[in-house]
Amino acid sequence: MPIYEYRCDSCGFQKEHLQKMSDPQLTTCPECGKDSYSKQLSAAGFQLKGNGWYATDFKGGSKKADTPPPCQTGEGSCSSCVAN
Repeated sequence: MPIYEYRCDSCGFQKEHLQKMSDPQLTTCPECGKDSYSKQLSAAGFQLKGNGWYATDFKGGSKKADTPPPCQTGEGSCSSCVAN
């Protein structure tokens, strides 16, 4: 749900309200009770909830199994050769 910032033109009271987009706009000031409470144009903001976002959250596919490096000589004489 979006957070809207409101300000009263009569008394200067200012507050943020969490509202659905389908909710009607507030017009009565909760501080002085006058009908001069209006929505302000402010910077867009958002709230992240939960455990957080990570670079790996949306990467698909499976991990490849770690394979040993290939034998340099091809004869199985190196220490990293699978044939040993």
